[in-house]
Amino acid sequence: MQQNSKEITALLTLIDDPDEDVFGTVAEKLLHYGREIIPNLEQLWEVTIDESVQERIEFLIHRVHFQDLQQEFFEWSHSKNPELLRGAILIAKYQFPDLHIPSILSQFDQIRRNIWLELNSYLTPLEQVNVFNSILYNYYKMQGHELTEREPKYFFINQVLESKQGNAYSLGILYLSLCELLDIPIFAVDIPRQFVFAYIDTLHHFLSPPDEVVQQTQFYIDPMNGMVYTQKDVDAYLRKINARDRDNYFTPLLSKRIIYKMLEELNLCYKYKREEEKAEEIQQLMNILVDNRGE
Repeated sequence: MQQNSKEITALLTLIDDPDEDVFGTVAEKLLHYGREIIPNLEQLWEVTIDESVQERIEFLIHRVHFQDLQQEFFEWSHSKNPELLRGAILIAKYQFPDLHIPSILSQFDQIRRNIWLELNSYLTPLEQVNVFNSILYNYYKMQGHELTEREPKYFFINQVLESKQGNAYSLGILYLSLCELLDIPIFAVDIPRQFVFAYIDTLHHFLSPPDEVVQQTQFYIDPMNGMVYTQKDVDAYLRKINARDRDNYFTPLLSKRIIYKMLEELNLCYKYKREEEKAEEIQQLMNILVDNRGE
């Protein structure tokens, strides 16, 4: 430990070296220490006057956080049943590495309880969705923004819960995660250029063998505002855009696929804003999921 402390002190004195190659070597060695180096870097930042050196320190702190985040994404993607809400929290940690996760979970649970109190087993599927929509969009006043606005803040679940404003993915993940906990069979489906949900009932037909079930889509939901669409509406949309491979569009999406698509849109946001370094880092997170999607 004493040896580590001496090496860290020596490395920190070289952060302001004008030679980029020297800084590159120093950075690599400091990053090897992981999170334990952050307090040292923050302390150094506070006593540093030179802005270019401050930027180097900020770069190193960010790299440490990003290394951790990559590891968390790897572990999440390898877990048996990756939780959708956890995936959204990891995306928020990209921008807010010190995110207070218990606060997010507490706010989420409060919404869940409010919906649960209004639900009962006698409600029809449409009535269940009306309860959901009433709580989310009327009581909590959640407001949807188009993805074309290219605003990164609408992707981060902590900001969505605070500002009550999000996009199809952030509001959608909130919606889907609540449905999962409340045993409501609503799933995201892969309709082209849209992020919409299907209410899929599992029916047991009396003429079918006992173990054979029939899945029937009752209707579709837009997570931006809770609007409900019929199968006829969706079919008309698919004809309008000349969509092929129609059957593929109605298979429920897995959590990893949803998070991948969300990262894909966030990547486009950063590219649109010409924040190429951020776009590249989001691409690296996407690559972790691609390698482990099993698709």
